[in-house]
Amino acid sequence: MKSVIYPKVSIISINYNGASVTCELLESLKQITYPNIEVIIVDNASKEDPSSILKNHPWIKFIRSETNLGFAGGNNLGLHVATGDYFLLLNNDTEVDPGFLEPIIELMENDSTIGVASPKIIFHHSPGVIQFAGFNPINHYTGRGTSIGFGQKDIGQFNQSHETSRAHGAAMMISRKVVEKVGLMADLFFLYYEEMDYCERIKKAGFSIWYESGSVVYHKESMSTGKGSTLKTYYLTRNRLLFQRRNVQGIKLFISIIFFTLVSIPKNSIQYVIHGKIDMLKAFWKGILWNITAKDIHKNESLI
Repeated sequence: MKSVIYPKVSIISINYNGASVTCELLESLKQITYPNIEVIIVDNASKEDPSSILKNHPWIKFIRSETNLGFAGGNNLGLHVATGDYFLLLNNDTEVDPGFLEPIIELMENDSTIGVASPKIIFHHSPGVIQFAGFNPINHYTGRGTSIGFGQKDIGQFNQSHETSRAHGAAMMISRKVVEKVGLMADLFFLYYEEMDYCERIKKAGFSIWYESGSVVYHKESMSTGKGSTLKTYYLTRNRLLFQRRNVQGIKLFISIIFFTLVSIPKNSIQYVIHGKIDMLKAFWKGILWNITAKDIHKNESLI
């Protein structure tokens, strides 16, 4: 009988002031059936060193950064020490099905043109409700896109794997050959939109991106930044504009700028004022002003 070969998977997750949540992920990862993994936890300068909590998991590789490098920078730090054939960037606020790795690795092993793949993502606190079953393309003019199946009860309607416009940052499998060719994520994003930008670069390099329906991950949405936080508002605003500037050209970029100036900026500003959310208004405008002053926006991180 021919022996089965299991490519090594490096699972990389970022911890930031959430050691207890990270431990829940690690307990979940202990149950998986795939036999060839390493788990790398990168601590992004949490207020309290999580080493004492994570010591109960001696099987992991632990890296503590002295500065907060953001989502992209923290994952890049993990990628530098990862030894796998594949790299799974996995949010610490997730839990996984025991057999979630086999389908996604089989998909990528059977088609060398697939550079990135994401699993079906279910809302952890809303059992059976879909967060992600693929993405529709980002609108060139608004910088927004929609998630396929979002909010729908999972009754098998998205049980067919397919090519998609981009992967989901909560769980994205990347082949080593992609990172060696394209490089790392651009850490100037810090938080939000970095995986979307990365997927655009990967597609330009000739690789496709897929949704794998047979792999399931459960996501505890927004536990690290908080729902409706000023931090989230700032980076979503800042990086939505940054993504457009890096990935849209010519007349489409011009129309996009007009849309932001005449529609998005006035609409959001008025809504924040009407609802008395002055802190959110300040964060929103801070994100806009960053783009007005930022110049070196096309810098990418080097190869591993």
